[in-house]
Amino acid sequence: MLNIALPKGRLGEKVHGLLSSVGYAAGDLSDMGRKLVFENEEAGVRLFLVKPSDVAIYVEHGAANIGIVGKDILEEDRPDVYELLDLGFGKCRMCVAGPKGFADDGCGTLRVATKFTNVAARYYASLGREVDIIKLNGSIELAPLLGLSDLIVDIVETGSTLRENNLAVLTEIMPISARLIANKVSFQFQREEIGRLREILAEAVGAK
Repeated sequence: MLNIALPKGRLGEKVHGLLSSVGYAAGDLSDMGRKLVFENEEAGVRLFLVKPSDVAIYVEHGAANIGIVGKDILEEDRPDVYELLDLGFGKCRMCVAGPKGFADDGCGTLRVATKFTNVAARYYASLGREVDIIKLNGSIELAPLLGLSDLIVDIVETGSTLRENNLAVLTEIMPISARLIANKVSFQFQREEIGRLREILAEAVGAK
């Protein structure tokens, strides 16, 4: 059986729907909370639900053969896995945001609040900009409003939360979407099964 790690929440529901459409679904996600592992013996898959940020950990360490995870998590954690396919949904952007009209004069240390500390550090290092990165786990938009930071680095989907707080996207760092990943050892020994599922999913989402 292929062990497949799915993220809990909206993305996991969308992925489960995709797997259902190609005959790889297992169980009913409405049972989530009572049951975390679902099997489809006919399709040869076992699905389990984990916190989105944990998907890559399960795959990297071999508890899951493959998984679906956001590109933001892959860029932040840089897990030792194979990235096989851009599924083309769960789209958003990793952005620098701040007060409308903010201009960096390049002087002093720029204070940046984010939960994506590694992404932010690499981005500003590429610019040669000295920054003080402040790790936050939630309500990132609050940081510049209360003077904790000058800017934030965060995921932006519609931008409505930014606008409601008089903030704006200043720079897009990278586009984000859901990715199919594989454990490197599993890919070596189960290449046929993983490759078949990858091709089926690629055809279903219109990817190459």
